[in-house]
Amino acid sequence: MPKATTTFKTEVPNVRLTNANAVLQKLGLSAGEAFNLMLAQIEIQKRLPFAVSLNPKPLLNGEEQADEWTRTYGPY
Repeated sequence: MPKATTTFKTEVPNVRLTNANAVLQKLGLSAGEAFNLMLAQIEIQKRLPFAVSLNPKPLLNGEEQADEWTRTYGPY
């Protein structure tokens, strides 16, 4: 027996969807599939699967990125 589904409709800026679709196409995903993956992660993790903050961490410069890589994964 097929699982019940729901259609979810939302409005997004055209440029956002166009840019996101360009990335998703390279991943072999549609926007709907990506949205379903995000909902699955919310269900599994019981939270958003990414950080949401009014005070984001500053971006790392190249040297800081290299140091973080080495701390996390070891030398190149």
